[in-house]
Amino acid sequence: MRDAAGLWGNLGISLLLPVAAVFVVLPGRPLAVTIGAIVVGAVVGALLLGAASAVGARERVPGMVLLRGLLGRRTSYLPTAFNLVQCIGWATFEIVIIAEAASRVLDAPRWPFVVAAGVLATAMALRPLGVVRVLARYAVWAALAAIVYLYVQVLAEPLPPLEGGGATSFWTAADIVIALPVSWFPLAADYTRHVRSGRAAFAGASVGYGLATVAMFTLGVLALAAYGSAGLDVIDALLLVPLGAVAVLVLVTVELDEAFANVYSTAVSAQNVVARLDRRVLAVAVGTVATLLALTFDIAAYEPFLFLIGAVFVPLVGVLLVAYWLHPRGSWDTSDRAPARPLLLLPWAAGFVAYQLTLPTFFGGPGAGWTAWWAQRQVDLGIDPANGWSASLVSLAVAAVLTLLVVGPGLVRRRRGARA
Repeated sequence: MRDAAGLWGNLGISLLLPVAAVFVVLPGRPLAVTIGAIVVGAVVGALLLGAASAVGARERVPGMVLLRGLLGRRTSYLPTAFNLVQCIGWATFEIVIIAEAASRVLDAPRWPFVVAAGVLATAMALRPLGVVRVLARYAVWAALAAIVYLYVQVLAEPLPPLEGGGATSFWTAADIVIALPVSWFPLAADYTRHVRSGRAAFAGASVGYGLATVAMFTLGVLALAAYGSAGLDVIDALLLVPLGAVAVLVLVTVELDEAFANVYSTAVSAQNVVARLDRRVLAVAVGTVATLLALTFDIAAYEPFLFLIGAVFVPLVGVLLVAYWLHPRGSWDTSDRAPARPLLLLPWAAGFVAYQLTLPTFFGGPGAGWTAWWAQRQVDLGIDPANGWSASLVSLAVAAVLTLLVVGPGLVRRRRGARA
């Protein structure tokens, strides 16, 4: 459990979390309210991640292979495709934040750091198990020292309420936080299949990533309160801390583990579709694509990306967990012959729709076609656009209940037949 918690804690220590803090700030409200939303979102997301990690440890297969037991081999290609897109997206954003922070600290052009981060993350993905051991045992301590130092410095400053922020309600703030741990759900089994027990995998993932999520989001909020009054972003605020540049450089170095993990898991996920491809060749290809994208992307697209991840993967984790725990032990078929179960796409799709009707995701601004279409459906159904509900919890509940209705009757019939 200690190694698992160390790994997930280190994966949760990312500069992308405090950078996202501006999206969870409830403007004009006490800081305690925003921090409360962070804690609630971290608990919900970490429990979902921990439960999915436990399934991976019990079945001892990679994440996308695990979904063969849910949807069948060929039908599992659909979530695999979504996961490939999100992994490349995450690898790109990780490289972007590494390069952005390093270039500001050293007052240098960004592009050389983009190339260096992409090359290093790809090289780490070629020897994943050795990297995982080092990250779990050593890198986390350097990151913790930097975080403790930043906390001490930030808490020494006055912390007035923040007047600017991106959250429109307590639950939309929590939804942003939930998206971070849930984004690791499709990747969790890639690492927890090596953990000795489901219980250790659950505790390690939920505690390690949950605590890191609370710590990093809260650090971002506090830094904005202490230093961000002039409209600075989180990175600039942290650089105003005495010796903040040193602490940020430590976090930039540790950030490479998230980039590596996404490059590695993209390659592993692709093998669910084309098993014969060499994982190392795939890792090099993925790292190259992410590096090229990072040369053109900026952090402005980060918030829509988080909401879209929540809309896609929160209902999927609900479907997986309900279906898995309803199945008798040992009946989860992850083989190449796993039969298709297309009916289970319905609760996943319904959960996605429920998320959109609660909080439409957006592309290109509020007036974009996708967002406008879902906003009109809200009007048609009498749903208040400012409802303030948690899209994640609504989506999760819809997907879980429908999965119970789809899976439950079939299991009852099979059990009755077995007794007869």
